[in-house]
Amino acid sequence: NDGSSEAIPAEEFRVLDKMAQKVVEWRMTAPAIMTIEGMRPMNYIGSQMMIFSAPIFEPLLEMFFKFEDYDILRQAMERRENVENLLLMIERYDAHQALYDRMVKKYLKAERKKWKWYQRWPGINRPKLNPPEEIKVYDWKSKGFAENRSAFLHEDE
Repeated sequence: NDGSSEAIPAEEFRVLDKMAQKVVEWRMTAPAIMTIEGMRPMNYIGSQMMIFSAPIFEPLLEMFFKFEDYDILRQAMERRENVENLLLMIERYDAHQALYDRMVKKYLKAERKKWKWYQRWPGINRPKLNPPEEIKVYDWKSKGFAENRSAFLHEDE
């Protein structure tokens, strides 16, 4: 980190964090990164287009953001360092999600070996599986992880 992420105001950090979470939650990491990287040289023009398009697309935007959050996002995107901060947030959430998915998949594979033949193939009486606590710790959507989210996003790798 070059120290620019500490200068983000709390409201902008909250909105960028929310946006990064939604991108990873919807599994749209690669398209989002490609779009943001492609539009990086025109970030100021893009933020001004957000002002122009807000009244036109307001009903659609309200599905994803409160209008106040949209305005904060527009202000944040005017500064180049916030584009980089958003990309870092998306990449870190995605890396954490990939680690969690791998751990859950490994756990499920081990659990399926314990099932009877009629549970494996036709799916009759499949037991409900809950990952153990040591795996749930890595779920970035969990309550415990939310308390340490700021430290997670600012850690140096």
